Amino acid sequence: MYLTLARVARRLYARVSGLSWDTILTMTVAHFAVSWGLIALIGGEKIASGEIFWYFYATTATTVGYGDYAPATAAGRAITTIWVMPGGIALFTTIIAKVVQQLSEKWRKRLRGLANYEKMSDHIVILGWHGARTQRMVDHILGGQGEDEHEIVLCSAKTMDNPIPDQVRFVRAAALNTPDLLKRAAVANAVFVIAFGHDDNETLAAALGAAAVNGEAHIVAYFDQQSFADLLKAHCPRAESNVSLSVEMMVRSAQDPGSSRVQRQLLSTLEGPTQFSLQVPLDANPVTYGALFTELKRRHDATLFGIAKSTLGDDLILNASLDARVGPGMILYFMADRRIDPAQIDWRTLV
Repeated sequence: MYLTLARVARRLYARVSGLSWDTILTMTVAHFAVSWGLIALIGGEKIASGEIFWYFYATTATTVGYGDYAPATAAGRAITTIWVMPGGIALFTTIIAKVVQQLSEKWRKRLRGLANYEKMSDHIVILGWHGARTQRMVDHILGGQGEDEHEIVLCSAKTMDNPIPDQVRFVRAAALNTPDLLKRAAVANAVFVIAFGHDDNETLAAALGAAAVNGEAHIVAYFDQQSFADLLKAHCPRAESNVSLSVEMMVRSAQDPGSSRVQRQLLSTLEGPTQFSLQVPLDANPVTYGALFTELKRRHDATLFGIAKSTLGDDLILNASLDARVGPGMILYFMADRRIDPAQIDWRTLV
């Protein structure tokens, strides 16, 4: 019995899925018109009034049946029983089933990474999925955004469903640099892009693909080999590459015990003070490194430890001298409990 009902339900679902909204709307309007015509034709029915019949039809079709309006004649009851009620209920059920089906398809489409987010803007794109490592990356992004929150679009070339649907949008394609994936993930409108493929070749292709469609976004890529980082830099000077520092960290931890703990906390947005950066406003007057160091420590309990003239920090100066000049547009690197907005600093009082 259960199997029979299940087969009937599947067939009905398939039939409803095959109906277009135009067909359903046409059938509903036709059934309403015929029902109204039949009730009006027999005469003597108050519900045949144009002010009442639409209400009577809606309460009947939705099975609410308030009972304040009902057919008064035997012919009216017969028409309602044989035509209005079965047809109205069937059409109402069809409409509900169609809505549920479309919502379900939309949800499954998003879960499988087939949705299109090309209308999004000012978001973050992650190209590549590495299980727990990417999950931690997402956690750090969400933990370090502060008041300026950006949505995250995760892209993968693996056959999988959205691994963290409560935190990111998901786009899947055959490769991380396909035009379809870059378009559906709205890479052209992203504020920054992280490329982290399953190997250096995929990471390089993903980063170059993102750079080709977005000339403004900050692109960050992770490589195991320095040669790939150099290659990306040669073709895309504005990209920032991160190369594995596992060997260097092991040596530093051996020579200076606890170094790994310091580095981990500096980079973590989930525990204790961490590293942030801000850009000096373009209308600010030049100030000394010492004045900024004192201001950040005194008013924000933050420690200034580096400055750079370019966004990528290729000219980074760590632990600059106290009289070093810091001009408009320069980047400050500091350690603090939270991100500091440039507007929170009174630049006019600094010298």
